[in-house]
Amino acid sequence: MTKKPLVYFLCTGNSCRSQIADGFLQALGGDKYEVKSAGLEAHGLNPRAVQVMKEAGVDISKHTSDVIDPDVLNQADYVITLCGHADEHCPMISNPNVTKWHWGFDDPAKATGTEEEIMDQFRNVRDSIKNRMEQFVRDGK
Repeated sequence: MTKKPLVYFLCTGNSCRSQIADGFLQALGGDKYEVKSAGLEAHGLNPRAVQVMKEAGVDISKHTSDVIDPDVLNQADYVITLCGHADEHCPMISNPNVTKWHWGFDDPAKATGTEEEIMDQFRNVRDSIKNRMEQFVRDGK
């Protein structure tokens, strides 16, 4: 059995965007990829992210919010940052074989307004991330 490529999603707090990407890639491409996510800090799993993913049929409620593991970072085949802060402050990757990409998405946790307006922002980000994961699974980039 060949080893599946490891995709490591990084964000600032590993609470929303990286969790959503992790959940979608596991659901859409878990047969092709090993998937992990982490943050520069661990802010805990955002309940709104869990809710919008549940609406999309993906359960991330058992995910944990983790800090970047340097060993995983350097063993990954792909390191993908999902916010500018994580892209700018990502620890040094010493393995030259790691492919690093930045796919920036707005932070839904910073949305303001009514609860429905905030949830709409979470759904918009969720749908954008899902589209990007579908493209990655389809095209490998």
